[in-house]
Amino acid sequence: MSDRDSSTSASHTEGEVEGEMDEEMDTELDGEGDKDEAQRESAVPGLSSFSSSLRAVVRIKQKYQAMKKRRQEMALLALGADGNPDGAPSKTSPKIFTFDGLTPFSSTSSVPQKKKRRRRRGVLFPNSGGRRAPPKQEQSRAKYCLYLLFAIVFVQVYNAIENLDDHVLKYDLEGLEKTLRREVFGQQGAVDGLLSHLKDYLSTYVHNKPLVVSLHGPSGVGKSHLGRLLAGHFRSVVGETLVLQYYVLHHCPQEADALRCARDLAMLISETVERAEEEEKIPLFIFDEAEHMHDEILDALLQLVATKQSNEYLNAVYLFLSNLGHAHITKHMLHNSSSISMTMTSSGRQSNLVKELTPILRNTLEKLHPLWSEADILPLALLEKSHVMECFLEEMTREGFYPDHTNIERLAGEIEYHPEVGGHEYSQTGCKQVVAKVNLL
Repeated sequence: MSDRDSSTSASHTEGEVEGEMDEEMDTELDGEGDKDEAQRESAVPGLSSFSSSLRAVVRIKQKYQAMKKRRQEMALLALGADGNPDGAPSKTSPKIFTFDGLTPFSSTSSVPQKKKRRRRRGVLFPNSGGRRAPPKQEQSRAKYCLYLLFAIVFVQVYNAIENLDDHVLKYDLEGLEKTLRREVFGQQGAVDGLLSHLKDYLSTYVHNKPLVVSLHGPSGVGKSHLGRLLAGHFRSVVGETLVLQYYVLHHCPQEADALRCARDLAMLISETVERAEEEEKIPLFIFDEAEHMHDEILDALLQLVATKQSNEYLNAVYLFLSNLGHAHITKHMLHNSSSISMTMTSSGRQSNLVKELTPILRNTLEKLHPLWSEADILPLALLEKSHVMECFLEEMTREGFYPDHTNIERLAGEIEYHPEVGGHEYSQTGCKQVVAKVNLL
């Protein structure tokens, strides 16, 4: 066998094992083959030529194996961790990744890998013309029932408020307030307290107890005058039969008749409250000169006021007028007038007086009879000289006299006064002598 045949057979054997080679490998092999063939033709066949051919074959094989190994490394780097492709030789040992053997013109480094972005699926709408709109959610029908319930509650509350206003308007408390402020002098604090109690009580028709108010003050401060104004107003709004003015010295002057008077008074009150219940009105009971009431009458009134009676007995107003505790009122005003600020208004002084005297009078009156513990105490203050002059002006105008200021001041100077304290000059008899002095003109 010649050298050419041996090289040809060797090259064919390698081709069967490894497969087809690249164009680069074929070119190199062809070049080496042509070179060996020219050398063999020119040289004399011998042992030296055979050894040179064998060395060429060995060099070619070593070069081929090196190129093959380099291509396998490049293929492994390109695949990465995805595994071996079909037909590739399996790895027998782990390899450490390095950048050795990579060329700057390799296919893996030249082409940048783009990161695939995951596309979000859009909301699909039906193919209908016009503007796309999301589907509507069905609303619960119970919501409409809730709205209806709110409307019903609102109407009920509104009607209740309107009914309260109508009930107050029935008694014309605004007109009563104007009358009291116009005709009652020097008792602004007591008038404000009385109107406050009446407004709170008359704003509704259902009560758990009757309203009991007790007015206390010295002689001539306007207790009886205030009672007459209240009686006249309530007679005009609720009727004559639902207003009772009870004068103890007139209806029951003898103490021996106290028990009979108590029974008669209880029967009269029962008839009045029953009539008021039928007419859906609140009656008014005024007891003037309550300091002369006998214990039997006070006990009968206490049973009507404090005991849990039927509904008609709870809807009633009791007004007591007396001079009980007048000594405490006079002493308090004379001793504390100097400490009262002169910059304070008249209404402010009256309100302060009511707050200070109420607990003092309550402690004194509760010792006299338990009835006063059920009442709201309102003290009436002493009248100053300016208040007495207003009483003269009112009485002279009523009697038809010309209201001469000089004449009024002269008449007011004839009234007896307490010693001046703190710039205040209080009358000892109030306006009690005003009517008598005007009649002498």
